[in-house]
Amino acid sequence: MQSTDVLIVGGGGAGCSAALHLALRGVRVVLLERGLVGGQATGVNYGGVRQQGRDPAGLPLARKSREIWSRISELTGSDVEFDACGHLKLARTPDEEAELLRWNALAAEHGLRPRMIGRNAIRAENPFFSDQVIAGSLLEEDGSANPRLLAPALARAARAAGAEIRENCGVTDLHHDGGNFVLTAGGRSLTAPWLLNCAGFWGGAIARRFGEEVPITKLHPNMLVTEPLPYFLRNSLGVVGGNLYLRQIPRGNIIFGGGHGESDEAIRVTRPRPDAAFGAMQRAVGVIPRLAEAMVIRSWTGTDGMLPDHFPVLGPSQTTPGLIHAFGFCGEGFQTGPGVGAVLSELVMDGATDIPLDAFAIGRFTDARVTG
Repeated sequence: MQSTDVLIVGGGGAGCSAALHLALRGVRVVLLERGLVGGQATGVNYGGVRQQGRDPAGLPLARKSREIWSRISELTGSDVEFDACGHLKLARTPDEEAELLRWNALAAEHGLRPRMIGRNAIRAENPFFSDQVIAGSLLEEDGSANPRLLAPALARAARAAGAEIRENCGVTDLHHDGGNFVLTAGGRSLTAPWLLNCAGFWGGAIARRFGEEVPITKLHPNMLVTEPLPYFLRNSLGVVGGNLYLRQIPRGNIIFGGGHGESDEAIRVTRPRPDAAFGAMQRAVGVIPRLAEAMVIRSWTGTDGMLPDHFPVLGPSQTTPGLIHAFGFCGEGFQTGPGVGAVLSELVMDGATDIPLDAFAIGRFTDARVTG
């Protein structure tokens, strides 16, 4: 049986970031990923590095993560195509414009400085918008990155720092023996006093093993990409309500999404849905009419976890000392992944973090208490 300091289950952005931050502090870490790192939610999303529009409870974590994004190339030794291109959130009705104004006031309390853009100015700055767009809010420090590059870059850096990253190594048994966690994966047994549950949608099943039931459901964001088009769109775009998000990469392709895909019962196969894709296309053309002639060349989806209040589970277990959860990021975890890893390393090494986690506590779903 192999003994280590920290076991991590799940090789997405949060898990790989945690492995890196812990290894940099001299901790022995083994990360177990049943597929390839970044193979689920972290690697198949839109790629938005967005603070704009987040609930105030999530802004401190988003702010911490954004600071890490500013040095992500230095941290990982890789280019993950992070671009502080700005995130422009659009309003299409007066009520949506009021929502932008409300959020901007809250954002200022967290040190953010979004710029509200009215009807005339947003047309002058973005003449390709249709008459649907009546206002926008631009947060210039937000941006985008390549989701297929983030987790592998964090994993490579973690390995270089001394962490052990095992891919294609699913967990087949997991329990706590009263002193340590004992885990079987790839036919080998491992033990450690700390377990970080970073398993995405499947994190709910791990929590259940330790008496912590959460109402998590599967989430399959529906994504599409067009052929390369003449470059015209600098900002990453979203809309109030979240049913459309859209950005253009330097090569010219438009990456956009909206709606949800589907999966089989065991989530062995995920598929984009044609009706969701068509709806996203219609909304995209409604905002930017010139996209009507663009050819969609690929669509895809993956699996994340959704919770009823749209907040993740992040923080210590209430039943089992040494167990820390970080799962169910509700389609919004790409931006926060690097910061979540830093928070997890602080909880392990320092016993505390400066990020408020009460809104994310697993105890909001259960009255369980630490039992030993």
